[in-house]
Amino acid sequence: MKTFLAIYVGTASGLEKSGWSSLSEGERKARQATGMKAWMDWGQRHHGAIVEQGSPLGKTKRAGPDGVSDITNAMAGYVIVQAESHDDAVRMFEGHPHFTTFPGDSVEVMECLPIPKR
Repeated sequence: MKTFLAIYVGTASGLEKSGWSSLSEGERKARQATGMKAWMDWGQRHHGAIVEQGSPLGKTKRAGPDGVSDITNAMAGYVIVQAESHDDAVRMFEGHPHFTTFPGDSVEVMECLPIPKR
């Protein structure tokens, strides 16, 4: 089995396209409840593959040669899964509530590679 990091991606343009902001509070709450149930159902279907449930992500700071700064990016959350192949891992996220119910753009899935030995 290989390990994969899946990043939930959400952008301002995706939020705008979804119409999420124009929903009434009641409509948003209803959609959130539907989405959370669908997300939990997704988690149950794939419970054997989930290594770490992950979480939503907060504000981002960057450390680099020029120091520390506040930045924004499109990462909204993460989960770590196991699968036989990269294709198997990404297929777990087809039709995911992140972008079918919530205003997320996509889920990006990448293999966690072993650290090279010296």
